[in-house]
Amino acid sequence: MSVLNTFSLKGKTALVTGGAGLYGRQIVEALAEAGAKTFIASRGIEALEAVAQKLRDRGYDVTAMHLDLSLDASIEKVHADIIKQCGTCDILVNNAVTRSAHDGWAHDLEAYDISLHVNASALFKITYLFAQNMKAQKSGSIINISSMMGIVGVEMDNYLGTDMMPDPSPIYFFEKGGMINFTRWAASVLGPENIRVNCLSPGGYEAGQPAPFIANYSARTQLGRMANDTDLKGAIIFLASDASAYITGTNIPVDGGYTAK
Repeated sequence: MSVLNTFSLKGKTALVTGGAGLYGRQIVEALAEAGAKTFIASRGIEALEAVAQKLRDRGYDVTAMHLDLSLDASIEKVHADIIKQCGTCDILVNNAVTRSAHDGWAHDLEAYDISLHVNASALFKITYLFAQNMKAQKSGSIINISSMMGIVGVEMDNYLGTDMMPDPSPIYFFEKGGMINFTRWAASVLGPENIRVNCLSPGGYEAGQPAPFIANYSARTQLGRMANDTDLKGAIIFLASDASAYITGTNIPVDGGYTAK
């Protein structure tokens, strides 16, 4: 097999949770362009369907599904429906995130619990379910989408000259840091079944933030800019495909060198 062919996902089935957001859209697009039959799932079915339709118009096989990660039954239904239709799932991308308790530190326990229920407990459950099918076929790739905020602390100087994030919350940093170590744990447990588990930690995406923030953040990176709408695509295909067949348990920062400074 040529090295270019190792990047192909033809004949593979993929699920991306939360596929309509800034990074989700390019993840879905990349998987579809590489040849995977791609499912995208979240609560916002209308936004998902719009993403799916644009890709179907280009000739790709993309299906939108409703998924509420706060409910066991919803997770189980998405799993059952994909397995019934396709027989298996070769690639799982855990990309969805909820934003409860996102602003500030002074929240009651319930607000934190809502966030942890989706961003941690549901992550464990959906990964477990699809891993059982991957075990049966002795192959699979699971990719968790963390963040550079799971690697380093908050850089308050990025917000100088703006009214953004005056009171940061610890929850996102806590959850994304935990996702990176969950990746290592799952890679250890599932490795004997030839299932690879890796993590991507994107940096900040330029999306109309105030000019001072963009300038401050960009200066903090080694490439001098924020992420765009294609920067995650290559890394996703690398980890989803046989091109990374001997890579598991790793976290790849896709952050323009932000965390390397």
